[in-house]
Amino acid sequence: MRAGPGAVVSGAEACRRHGLPARGAEIHVLVPGSVRGSGSLIVERASPMPPPADVGGFPVVRAERAVVDACRQMRSVDEATALVAAAIQKGRCTPESLRAEARTNRYGTKLVRAVLKELGRAESVAERDARRLSRRIRLTTPHWNVTIADSDGLIIGRPDAWYDDVGLAWEIDSKAFHYGPRDYERTLARNSRYAAAGILVVQTLPTRLRDNPDAVARELKKAHAAAAARPRPPVRIVRLDHSATSGDPPRKSNR
Repeated sequence: MRAGPGAVVSGAEACRRHGLPARGAEIHVLVPGSVRGSGSLIVERASPMPPPADVGGFPVVRAERAVVDACRQMRSVDEATALVAAAIQKGRCTPESLRAEARTNRYGTKLVRAVLKELGRAESVAERDARRLSRRIRLTTPHWNVTIADSDGLIIGRPDAWYDDVGLAWEIDSKAFHYGPRDYERTLARNSRYAAAGILVVQTLPTRLRDNPDAVARELKKAHAAAAARPRPPVRIVRLDHSATSGDPPRKSNR
């Protein structure tokens, strides 16, 4: 009504309508002509206009444009990282599609481009913090999000960090991704597979990693020492293919 015919919803509101956790209270719309916004209404002229999709009766931009435009209104790296990671985790976008959108619409996209560069393979804020902590305590590993199988080729899990020399898995498990009973069941099944294979696992909440990294560092170093003190289990890193399966393929709970 305010922006006129042809207006398309973008930014935080469009993200929410795509099922993504964007916080911004502003209403960001794209228009083909010149219309002035006011208050919490952001009106931006777009040429060419992005093709809209009907979402709940509203013309909304595709998820990639919504995420990039929402990040343009942010100042917090962690907030932008959380939104980008959620968009990828939920399958609304890919890292490549977000990078392409940021290249196409470069004005004000420095933050989202920096986030995409930092994320690399769409790691979450917690995984980024985990990588930094691992480097700080010199328990570095090149193996992040690799698939682990037992000696028979059955898939065990896909830990956030895998210390291959001692057979230690580090999982950053967010409560936000355990709302559904099915997700909780998968986490329990994953832990049972780790135990059956003789793999030691450290589980860390993202909030604890953020608020008490020194305690997490002590636990991780002690777990690494304990893993090194026992015979390494007969497990290996594998590439997923159609021949390597388990009864219930593991799915990352925080990705």
